[in-house]
Amino acid sequence: MADTWETLERECMACRGCALAEGRHTVVFGDGARDAEILLIGEGPGQREDEQGIPFVGPAGQLLDDMLEIIGLDRTKVYIANVVKCRPPGNRDPLNTEQEVCLPWLRRQTALLRPRVIVCLGRIAAKAIIKEDFRITAEHGQWFVRNGVQMTALYHPAALLRDDAKRPETFDDLKSIQAKLRELGLPAGR
Repeated sequence: MADTWETLERECMACRGCALAEGRHTVVFGDGARDAEILLIGEGPGQREDEQGIPFVGPAGQLLDDMLEIIGLDRTKVYIANVVKCRPPGNRDPLNTEQEVCLPWLRRQTALLRPRVIVCLGRIAAKAIIKEDFRITAEHGQWFVRNGVQMTALYHPAALLRDDAKRPETFDDLKSIQAKLRELGLPAGR
């Protein structure tokens, strides 16, 4: 039987596949347009996301919204998901075992969405999605293609909140994304 968004979300919300399920308030399934051609992938929910069930709603989420606005996008034109759907304790990086349990949910979301562009937000997502040895400091903003899908990575918005020096590079990466979207005939403003 083929997945539907409703079936997939219901099954994901009931997941008890790893220890992260024990400490969560809610599963953070994803948010945005379920017909979007642009998929943004973060590493995992933080405290506010865990409380609200929506990815990127805290300070990093506000910065992400501002970053999208720079290139004429907003949450109605993209879909946002995470590598893991439950909050790691203390906002630590998700363990490889937790990622392995959760990645099938993301793969099923991606199969339903069929995006043309994937933007990984941070090294955890880039290593899980683009390539295992991805180096965010050296490879952010570079484009990769897998199965016809254009992929790139940006510094995670939380990293940008901690280190303003990365913002000029990220602005250049955002403009590269905007140019790629225009090249593909996808929505991108300004």
